[in-house]
Amino acid sequence: MINKLLSDVSTIYIAYGATDFRKQIASLCAEVKARFNLNPYKNVAFIFCNKKRNSIKVLCYDKNGFVLAQKTLLEKERLKFQWPRNSKELKNITKQQLSWLLSGLKIEQKNSFKEIEIDPNNIAC
Repeated sequence: MINKLLSDVSTIYIAYGATDFRKQIASLCAEVKARFNLNPYKNVAFIFCNKKRNSIKVLCYDKNGFVLAQKTLLEKERLKFQWPRNSKELKNITKQQLSWLLSGLKIEQKNSFKEIEIDPNNIAC
């Protein structure tokens, strides 16, 4: 469901560390502006996680208003999102990394194939 919500979003950011989940749209927008110095009114999604790492919130602007979606794992004691907790920064992630995150995996998969950008001017064929 969250993947469908974010299908038209150009950029996805995750906010490292824990976010107070009492915050709603206005306070999350204020945090995006103040803490990360970004404009929440762009075609961008911001994903936040709670302290227990069993729930995430997705904030994105949709043409004339904000959408705030939340996903909470059912087995709260056993299931956790593999959320980066090392700092209070923002990280740009791909849709593939979002899929891994929502599947309970780390966003950095060591064994995954990396995307390669080909420059047609530098091809040795």
